[in-house]
Amino acid sequence: MAENEIEYRQSEIVRVTLIGTVINAILIVLKFAAGILGNSAAMIADGVHSLSDFLTDFVVIVMLKISSKPSDKDHAFGHGKYETLATTIIGLLLILVGGGILWSGLVKIYGFLINDENLVSPGWFAFGAAIASILMKEGIYQYTIKKSKNLNSEALVANAWHHRSDALSSVGTAIGIGAACILGSQWAILDSLAAVIVSFFIFKVAIQLIRSSVNQLLESSLPIEVEKEIEEIVNSYPGVTEMHNLRTRQVGVNYAITMHVRMDGNISLYESHERVDQIEKALKERFGHQTIISIHVEPWK
Repeated sequence: MAENEIEYRQSEIVRVTLIGTVINAILIVLKFAAGILGNSAAMIADGVHSLSDFLTDFVVIVMLKISSKPSDKDHAFGHGKYETLATTIIGLLLILVGGGILWSGLVKIYGFLINDENLVSPGWFAFGAAIASILMKEGIYQYTIKKSKNLNSEALVANAWHHRSDALSSVGTAIGIGAACILGSQWAILDSLAAVIVSFFIFKVAIQLIRSSVNQLLESSLPIEVEKEIEEIVNSYPGVTEMHNLRTRQVGVNYAITMHVRMDGNISLYESHERVDQIEKALKERFGHQTIISIHVEPWK
């Protein structure tokens, strides 16, 4: 990936993230106002979720700026894993958000069922805010996930799912608030129950994001399908009699590939070097020009 392509990718990711930031800022104000004025615990919890979305946007921007730096003395493989680290941070923040929503909902349910505490029925203003949130957050999810595929950005994928989890949160909130509004104050517990259900959706997304990013940080190999494709490309070149000791990993959005190849021991060093250059070129054309490749040549006996 050329330097101008890297700069374009970074500016596009920042632009997409900032669009989400503006929407999150609008929703934070709307949800907290609706939660307070509409007496809805679920809506306030939803507002906290949007606040976490807002904060993680800044995490993405900061980590992206670091990850786009070129290789240096202390980071020979580049800074790509900072983007992976951003994904992990977003996942952990989602766990905290889900935990806070779950705890708040359970406390209210316990007070209603055990201590016979009264819950105030939410108002229709809160329901309208929930519907607006669903439409806006699903829209920004679709936009961000599409851009994440075009730009090959893990951090944008994570941020997109944070948007989607907020939309799911608002779906549960809308159902709980709507039911409580229609059925009356004796069913106000549905508002808190909706918040509890939503928290489990958030946990599910968070665990998926953390699992994927931690696997990369712990140097997990590339998927078996990718390794098979690498093997097919290398073995297709004339003069390669065997490929072995294949080791792969992911560094940010780039692949790192190490292998041993056996060639005829009677060919010249120059010729074997030329063949390895061709193999590296083919791998970089397939997996990106920033792919890190190390090939050790052995004579076939």
